[in-house]
Amino acid sequence: MSKLIQPYLFFQGRCDEAIDFYRAAIGAEVLMVMRYSECPDPMPPGMIPPGWETKVMHASLRIGESVVMASDGCGEAGGFEGFSLSLTLSDEAAAGRAFTALAEGGKVTMPLGKTFWTTCFGMLEDRFGIGWMVTVPEQAPMA
Repeated sequence: MSKLIQPYLFFQGRCDEAIDFYRAAIGAEVLMVMRYSECPDPMPPGMIPPGWETKVMHASLRIGESVVMASDGCGEAGGFEGFSLSLTLSDEAAAGRAFTALAEGGKVTMPLGKTFWTTCFGMLEDRFGIGWMVTVPEQAPMA
């Protein structure tokens, strides 16, 4: 049996904004978006806050070879603590562009730079509170 882990992020009513941000910042491709109003079964009373009918019930975004799922949630409080998304890019220029774009409106926790394990690594928290680790893999020496 094949196994796959995909992050599922809840944006507490800001999912459309997050989707637009990740499309612009890192080229996320929207695979699908379903709104609460499009659900084939009626929502149980009190499941979502009033006025959330057009909020995102489920979305899938392709970022490189990975799929990230997203939702507005059901109005519950939330936050993004205890994890970071790791974004690996092929070269320092691409890493710099992605890092700068993701950091817009957020905060840099470790500037992009050389580390003992690679020539390019940095950490940030984006405007939605999601932690990102941006890296370029160390190139293996030529034999």
